[in-house]
Amino acid sequence: MKRSHTRPISHAMIDRILKAGRPMAVIDVGTTSVRMSIAQVTPDGELETLGQLQQSVSLGRAVFADQEIGRDTIEECVKCLKNFCTVLREYQIPLDSSRVRAVATSAVRDARNRQAFLDRVYIGTGLEVDAIDEAEVSRFTYLCVAPLFQTNAFLRESDALLVEVGGGSTEVLALRNERVLFSEGFRLGSLRMRQTLEDYRAPASRLRDIVENQIQRTMDLMRRRALKIEGLNLMAMGGDTRFAASHLVPDWDKHELLRLPVGKLAEFTDGILSHSVDELVRRYHLTYPEAETLGPALLTYVRLAEAMDLRQVLITSVSMRDGVLAEMAGQGTWTSAFTAQIVNSALALGAKYNFDRPHAEQVVALAQQFFTALRKEHRLGAHHELILRIAGLLHEIGVFVSNRSHHKHSMYLIQNSEIFGLGQRDLLLVALVARYHRRATPADSHEGYSKLHREDRIVVSKLASILRMADALDRGHMQRVNAPEVKTTARQMVITVRNAPDLTLEALALDEKAEMFREVYGMQAVLRKEGMRG
Repeated sequence: MKRSHTRPISHAMIDRILKAGRPMAVIDVGTTSVRMSIAQVTPDGELETLGQLQQSVSLGRAVFADQEIGRDTIEECVKCLKNFCTVLREYQIPLDSSRVRAVATSAVRDARNRQAFLDRVYIGTGLEVDAIDEAEVSRFTYLCVAPLFQTNAFLRESDALLVEVGGGSTEVLALRNERVLFSEGFRLGSLRMRQTLEDYRAPASRLRDIVENQIQRTMDLMRRRALKIEGLNLMAMGGDTRFAASHLVPDWDKHELLRLPVGKLAEFTDGILSHSVDELVRRYHLTYPEAETLGPALLTYVRLAEAMDLRQVLITSVSMRDGVLAEMAGQGTWTSAFTAQIVNSALALGAKYNFDRPHAEQVVALAQQFFTALRKEHRLGAHHELILRIAGLLHEIGVFVSNRSHHKHSMYLIQNSEIFGLGQRDLLLVALVARYHRRATPADSHEGYSKLHREDRIVVSKLASILRMADALDRGHMQRVNAPEVKTTARQMVITVRNAPDLTLEALALDEKAEMFREVYGMQAVLRKEGMRG
């Protein structure tokens, strides 16, 4: 196992670390290796890396060949994670979700025996590994690079394309003026490319054909999404590019972005591809999984840069693990800046289905008022407020399909769409909250809802009942109830409207939709015009 620290670790140093703050760790179970980063938040609010560990475990080769992880590979991974847990104990980091986050990417996600693997890891180590989807990978990628946009003005002034060629997939994230334009994942990574050659018994020379196909798909995506090529900054992420950069620019300051000429990277890549895997292992002291993926990954970056007629690529030392750590430290996710990215993505989805934006935003404004007023009752945080907000924006997109049962169509469209920053679990919560904004209340027989854990079922009920109240107060889609005063007592939520016209329609709608709210919160919703008493 490779074990590298930013500085030698002694018991005395660990004692000083523990006194200075609460160290935390993220473990990334990847396609070709398992990595762990340990960090802490400094007094000035910065994340300081304390140590990094890595061990090669070729999960991807097993999955891409047989669609499942073999028993020996599972046990190898468990042994590796046990060693990591020993290090965590040295740092006195408990296996608590607030202190340790373990994630797995495409290899585990695509395995037929994924659940058996995750269960075995938990039994053997006590670690709960989360097999994250592409949307979550994009979220963590954004969080890890966000600080670079703050410190590099040129990134904020042009389009940026972030690309990471992993062993099992290639992730693409595009930004304009720090705003996410799109994110996409392709199920073709460097190890999959190697596996494809072996499956078809094709010569290594055909590798370039596979890469060309991948580049064409990426370019087609960029054209469909209207990404400007002129002035584009291509940021190549991943261990393969860091390896190349460290050899081409030995004095590279890892805290800074490296501008690497495409021609220089292309020449180095040709040299890598001229060697066999065995030769790479001997020449560069690589593990076999690292040697297998290096050439295909570097060739992908080079050909993508050449296809866009770029003279340089940007190399960064940050990784997805830095994004996970930032989220754990509360430095990104669910902040106003980050949620704005998610909201923008939801608005784009709403526009795609011709939603009534004034109505949607009115419902969201009312729902957020109710959410704030009921904070003591629902005991939910910013994450769930965002779920409510997105559900409010999209609750009627199903009308695009048909007005009849449009709440069910809304659920289907949301669940089968991509919203930047929201993984499958959050997307399902949004879809269900939108689905229950009218008609039937949640039932165990309903698709999607029946699969939720009890905690998530309760969240859906709490948020959907709030969304129903907000939607009722804009029944006519005329935005007549603006910024009401909302107060709660033990038995009532009183909504007082100032300078309002006749509210008969809204009062009838509120009464019609109030039953779920009464069941969930045990409160009566009361609508009043200013000056009324009763």
